[in-house]
Amino acid sequence: MRLDKLLSHEGYGSRKEVKALISSGSVTIDGRVVKQSNVHVDPTQQEVSVAGQEVRYEPFVYWMLNKPQGVISATEDSHHSTVLDCLDPEDLRPDLFPVGRLDIDTTGLLLITNHGPLNHALTSPKKAIAKVYQATIQGIVNQEMVEVFAEGIDLGDFTTQPAKLEILKVDPNQEQSAIQVTITEGKFHQVKRMFAACGVEVIRLHRLSMGPLLLDSNLEAGSYRRLTASEEDQLRPYGLE
Repeated sequence: MRLDKLLSHEGYGSRKEVKALISSGSVTIDGRVVKQSNVHVDPTQQEVSVAGQEVRYEPFVYWMLNKPQGVISATEDSHHSTVLDCLDPEDLRPDLFPVGRLDIDTTGLLLITNHGPLNHALTSPKKAIAKVYQATIQGIVNQEMVEVFAEGIDLGDFTTQPAKLEILKVDPNQEQSAIQVTITEGKFHQVKRMFAACGVEVIRLHRLSMGPLLLDSNLEAGSYRRLTASEEDQLRPYGLE
């Protein structure tokens, strides 16, 4: 791997910034100063340091984020903050992206990584990965809706796969319902559209899990952490390395 590519991936700046850093004499390989950015290095066998601090090479990273409202599931946007803006500067790298997407006003579990095969395994429609949401509904959710969800709903442009709808609480005074729903798809505004087809409105939507990965209940909105070793093990059948 080229030295400038390694440092850029590890968050030391853009390619241009990294080249300036290298040419300044701040970078060493196995203790020797290197000023050429096109030098090839094996970060698994050689020690690379910047200003005396060893570069910890991680080919793949996995962050669990409790997505807050008001940010979009994208890597960049000219009008809104993105989920990558939730990360501290030292944890940013140019190859990161969110796995799947949550609407701007939807909160909850979102995995951020740079591992393409894992992203494909968790988001491919053919894999039918279960995603669990809890929601507050404006309207009374009843058993008839539970059965409609279980059969699949015709939304006009497509018919949903069967979904599991559970009624957690109904408040007849406020005409609101608390529910949990499990779907195996993830199309645009799908959960909101499914409830709209039943004549009620989603006013709050929060994702609890995606496949085997469960949102850490201790993570506040906008907070994130690395996956634990146990969580990584749970994702290995989906291609995690």
